[in-house]
Amino acid sequence: MAAVRFLILFLLPLSLPFPCFSQSEADALLKLKKSFSQADSLNNWAPGSSPCIKRWVGVMCAADTIIGLHLTDLDIAGKVDIDALLEIPGLRTLSLMNNEFSGPIPELNKLGSLKALYLSGNKFSGEIPSDFFKAMGSLKKVWINNNTFTGKIPESVMQLPFLTQLHVEGNQFSGEIPPLKYPQKMTSIDFSFNKLEGQIPESLSRFDASVFQGNVGLCGKPLEKGCGAGQAAGSGGDPTSSGNQKTMIVIGTFIAILFFVAVAIFSATRKDDDFSVLGNKPHKGQVSMHVPESTRKPTMETTNRKSADSKRGSSHNGGGRNGITDLVMVNNDKGVFGMQDLMKAAAEVLGNGGLGSAYKAVMANGLSVVVKRMREMNRLGKEAFDAEMRRFGKLKHPNLLTPLAYHFRREEKLMVTEYMPKGSLLYVLHGDRGIIHADLNWVTRLKIIRGIAQGLSFIYSEFAAYELPHGNLKSSNVILTENYEPLLSDYAMQPLANTNNVAQSLFAYKTPEYVQHQQISPKSDVYCLGIIILEILTGKFPSQYLSNGKGGIDIVHWVQTSISENKEEELIDPEISSDENSLGQMLQLLKIGVACIESNPEMRLGMKEAIRRIEEALT
Repeated sequence: MAAVRFLILFLLPLSLPFPCFSQSEADALLKLKKSFSQADSLNNWAPGSSPCIKRWVGVMCAADTIIGLHLTDLDIAGKVDIDALLEIPGLRTLSLMNNEFSGPIPELNKLGSLKALYLSGNKFSGEIPSDFFKAMGSLKKVWINNNTFTGKIPESVMQLPFLTQLHVEGNQFSGEIPPLKYPQKMTSIDFSFNKLEGQIPESLSRFDASVFQGNVGLCGKPLEKGCGAGQAAGSGGDPTSSGNQKTMIVIGTFIAILFFVAVAIFSATRKDDDFSVLGNKPHKGQVSMHVPESTRKPTMETTNRKSADSKRGSSHNGGGRNGITDLVMVNNDKGVFGMQDLMKAAAEVLGNGGLGSAYKAVMANGLSVVVKRMREMNRLGKEAFDAEMRRFGKLKHPNLLTPLAYHFRREEKLMVTEYMPKGSLLYVLHGDRGIIHADLNWVTRLKIIRGIAQGLSFIYSEFAAYELPHGNLKSSNVILTENYEPLLSDYAMQPLANTNNVAQSLFAYKTPEYVQHQQISPKSDVYCLGIIILEILTGKFPSQYLSNGKGGIDIVHWVQTSISENKEEELIDPEISSDENSLGQMLQLLKIGVACIESNPEMRLGMKEAIRRIEEALT
């Protein structure tokens, strides 16, 4: 049946009322290229060749029909020749994301047959006419975020009959948000970080508050800010007050860092909120601390002595003079450091989560680390905890993030790992105010899926005796290296977490078998793996990650419903679905993901079988 659907998808364009590919379409693309500057990335757009047969960069085809242009992250600038685009009648998707285009929005409204328009991450500016989108009735997806558009959000975009995704965040739009005419069709929307004001339309009140953040003048549901008579109408404010707020943020961050490193003096009593849903998101407000010259350049003798102390298993004291209990090194791959090094580091708060709060520290030697401050981790005594940490520190696998050091106190623990600037898979997929990362093409997503499977295989070998070898598998705990190699983190934490807190801390406890019957098993990890696979394939943020049930999409229900209606192809993220040659592989992995999220664990794949099928699909 899948083969039949694929054949239909392949042959369908032949029955459309578009002319077959002709040299005129190639000429149109060459004309478009001439309107660009800095177009070296389009060197294979050459006269006398076929864009579809020669696979011109960014050109998406169905048979011999050009259906999409994905000119993403190519450093292109200049103008967009609309007349050239009008000579490509089959064009349905246009992406100019993450380039250097500037000036007013091009006359793309002349392309009335477009279904998806992506202009994110450029330097477009000025106002968009209110009726700009009126003639674009086929549009389903509009991404114009992270530019510098001003004026009001065009009312015509809110009237589009088939609109499912609208991202306008990160601009300078002002005024009120127009009402959405067809809110029931909307699956992804974001108005954050503009200058919007007034009451949020009732048609948008079902969305998460985060999609309205950064607009001080907005009020009403879902925000906690009511629309009383005393509310400020405008988004402007006293710049002195704004400066004071930024100063207070910096001071607050400084105090927070001193608070967590001076754990022998202070003891925390409050509960932290969940981590930001984007996890590992870069934050502003970095705190710089003065580091003495002697600390910046340790002598070889000092370094050797520190290494020797660590090898003997003793705690490295870092030259401390105030009696603060120090770190215990469990992995020397990145050198040896102590609490004093952290205290003198430039530091910033990353976020809060089920296992605790996290901070980034940049030490004098240039090493950046993440310090996770974990509470409710008193299940093991000091010796048993030390043995577990040293076991973690000895793990060697290219898809595991191993701890470098730890600090033990009865009330709380610190775990130190290397910091990865790319951040988490969750952030790369959904962060940066909604932009799907341009580098996250199908080849990259395959690498991530393969790495996750290989990391899980290793974990299931090392921790085979554990009830939950991983236990907290989700995209915020998949950290990406600079080359998009995934590193699994927060694994094998169940034996450390307090029994009365484990269900709130670990994602495996959100599986159907635990919610309904309070049962847990290695197949709970399989369910979590299925969520990640579907998240990577669809590009959707799963509502399963949120404890309050607000925001995101119930990815399990959505996928299962679409498959029952024979709409599998519609599930695939449009950023990758245009890669027709890989569609069969995408659908194969989709089936594996679905087999992993069976609500009945007895019908669900085992981890070994799931990994085998993934490896088979990737060969």
